[in-house]
Amino acid sequence: MTLSIALLLIAGLVLLVVGAEVLVRGASKLAATFGIPPLIIGLTVVAFGTSAPETAVSVQAAWAGSGDIAIGNVVGSNIANVLLILGATALVAPLVVSRQLIRLDVPIMIGVSVLFYLLALDGQLSRWEGALLFAGVVSYTLFLIISAKKSPQQDNDEFAEEYGQAETGRFAVLKDIGFIVAGLVMLVGGSQFLVDGAVQMARIFGLSELVIGLTVVAIGTSLPELATSIMAALKGERDIAVGNIVGSNIFNILCVLGLASLVAPSAIPVASNAIQFDIPIMIAIAVACLPVFFNGYKLNRWEGGVFVAYYVAYTAYLILQANQASELQLFQQGMLYFALPLTALTLMVIGARAWQTQR
Repeated sequence: MTLSIALLLIAGLVLLVVGAEVLVRGASKLAATFGIPPLIIGLTVVAFGTSAPETAVSVQAAWAGSGDIAIGNVVGSNIANVLLILGATALVAPLVVSRQLIRLDVPIMIGVSVLFYLLALDGQLSRWEGALLFAGVVSYTLFLIISAKKSPQQDNDEFAEEYGQAETGRFAVLKDIGFIVAGLVMLVGGSQFLVDGAVQMARIFGLSELVIGLTVVAIGTSLPELATSIMAALKGERDIAVGNIVGSNIFNILCVLGLASLVAPSAIPVASNAIQFDIPIMIAIAVACLPVFFNGYKLNRWEGGVFVAYYVAYTAYLILQANQASELQLFQQGMLYFALPLTALTLMVIGARAWQTQR
């Protein structure tokens, strides 16, 4: 990899992470200045903000005609969010899972993942399908706001601790608007650098844009979720870490893919490899969250370690497949005849025990 490509990737990642943080802080304080409750801000502005890098990269990639990067970014980010980020966060501190997540948000995450798969079966995401997905995120956000108003769970002190006291006056409003504009500029610039660097990397190493999107781009755009989840775990807010990941996965499919499909010059092509392997893996991981989370309403360290191990295995498979390595067949047989059946059996046992305990 040449120095110029490395600099493009690093500059893109830095701008995306910093831009998302600046955007969220500016928008949050501006919303608070106009009297919007902190909980509503958390459910809307912050939720969109943590998915801002994925949105910027996928929209830019779709607009530039690099559909594989747009699709790979979302699918790869959702896989990395659960296996890598939740796994690594659980290794730092066991995570608490709220009952609402299991009863509502995880089933929604599974549902939108299956919907995306069904829409992609014809090998493309059209503009009307993007509109359908985006309508879903609008409905989901409205539902969250209505639910939050009925049962508020967050007060102004928590908001002030995270973002500082909301300021008043014309200068404060202009400053917050300046933060929003600066954040958007950094997101747009960072996404441009990251997409350009990823495309050039794919060409030099002979990798497909889908593989680059599933790995380098996906991990890079998931950095805000990683930072948010680990900081929440270290602060003792271990339920927020899980909710942040599940919410981000829902937004990635509905909002990111929806917007990308709407702005693309034509329908976004979905690679056959993604339909046959990567999207089913994303769905399987979403489904696996139910028995794991249901088991005592927590994610323990050993479960986090298993998640991380599976992410390493998934990444290794992508690299072996891209290089057509001789070890690929042996790797596939090991996963098919040993690791996957053992995992399925373990999930069934965990789910059955959790069900008996709850009864």
